[in-house]
Amino acid sequence: MKQKQFGGLSDQFSSIENSRFVILPVPFEGSHTLFKGSEKGPEAIIEASAALDLYDIHTDCDVSEAGIHTSEAIRERSADKMIRQVYARTTQLLKKKKFPVILGGETTVAIGAFRAFADYFKDKDLSIVHFDAHGARRTEVKGNNTAHHHCVVTHAEAFAPVVQAGVRSMSYQELETAEPGRIFYASVLLDPGNKAWMYDFLNKLSRNVFISVDLDVFDPSLFPAVASPEPGGLFWSEMNTLLTAIGEKSKLTGACVAGLTPIKYNKAPNFVAARLIHKLITLKHINSHI
Repeated sequence: MKQKQFGGLSDQFSSIENSRFVILPVPFEGSHTLFKGSEKGPEAIIEASAALDLYDIHTDCDVSEAGIHTSEAIRERSADKMIRQVYARTTQLLKKKKFPVILGGETTVAIGAFRAFADYFKDKDLSIVHFDAHGARRTEVKGNNTAHHHCVVTHAEAFAPVVQAGVRSMSYQELETAEPGRIFYASVLLDPGNKAWMYDFLNKLSRNVFISVDLDVFDPSLFPAVASPEPGGLFWSEMNTLLTAIGEKSKLTGACVAGLTPIKYNKAPNFVAARLIHKLITLKHINSHI
């Protein structure tokens, strides 16, 4: 069956040869979670994207003109095999000068991408911005298994400096492993009386930035369709403001968006996730000079 294209784009605007942006679906769900279904997330997002207007009124830009190709999905039940395939496919895209967007599934799909970007940018500055409601800094889960969404930041830090944003739940053991000043809690980002954090946040970024988003970073009132919802999260305006600032300060190199667990009778989160991906590639497109 032919792969559906992000935005419902025709072949003219979605061929791999003519597309600057490539969506790589990875419908993987391997960890124990309270709510199952994240393996259905990529398909739900791509389906919702067909109803989006790809012209962005805030930037006066239609990113579809640059081409958006949705590639064949990586379908692996083994976490280790999935990570290796994500690494290989992402590396291929980077060598072709594409802007990859890895689409999960659970956030474990980002691990292979971290390694691919670190290898590709090994002679250049690279930092990772990880949006997540949780610390994701554990060193093992259920024995010795590190290929788990609770360990995503631990993996990321093995490849590049990480800045975390939107955190509001973590264990004390995770806090002890964190480098001071590199976690920006949701309560800080949402405080209207404190804008000093933005200067500090942006100063921690290198020239090249990879964006990783676990969708539970959003408040459940906006985005309930996640496996581990946490109250007190970000809303669209905060996310939009921060991503815009990152895109103006640093060179966006790629992204991973994961964690949608579709709800049968509430498809609104599917559209929010699709719009987030559209916003990320739009920001890259309008800031190509950086």
